[in-house]
Amino acid sequence: MITEIQKALEVLRKGGIILYPTDTVWGIGCDATDPVAVAKVYEIKKRADSKSLVLLASDMDMICRYVKEVPEMAVQLVEVNDKPMTIIYPGAVAGGPEDKASKGCLAFNTVAEDGTVGIRIPMMDFCQQLVARLGRPVVSTSANISGEPTPKKFAEISPEIREAVDHIVDPGLERGATGRSSSIIKVGLDYSIEIIRK
Repeated sequence: MITEIQKALEVLRKGGIILYPTDTVWGIGCDATDPVAVAKVYEIKKRADSKSLVLLASDMDMICRYVKEVPEMAVQLVEVNDKPMTIIYPGAVAGGPEDKASKGCLAFNTVAEDGTVGIRIPMMDFCQQLVARLGRPVVSTSANISGEPTPKKFAEISPEIREAVDHIVDPGLERGATGRSSSIIKVGLDYSIEIIRK
């Protein structure tokens, strides 16, 4: 697994795109602070960049660096959570469209029009180590063309997607995946909670 992490890191640090197993389904990923790489992900998925992307963070400390004010409710949800859960946070710390590399900020094109951002702390060793060693969030969007079914296993990923990425992580690492998309919960600073997907 260490070798796979090192290979993926090399690609991410150069602005490349990886195809990798997550704790839910296979994902297309890149450095979430690199707007050029993020634009490539939208291109591969044939998806409008007006839609935001889910990001993976290694822990709550990393989330706090990229969200202006983390709602207390979100911290509590993360502490008690035992299944893959994406939380939509208000007030993402994002760069502008002119920033080629958003130092200390998320790429502008990872953030929704209302300034929110969806982030998950993965429950899978490979993903946690990859994100922790990169030191920045990683994009994690399902490995399919927009509108097509989400592939649950590597064998279901289309050749078009496989050929479009710069690196494919060893499919043997998909054993830790649930094969189901995460729940999505939107939280506000006013203690509001909205369940987007169970």
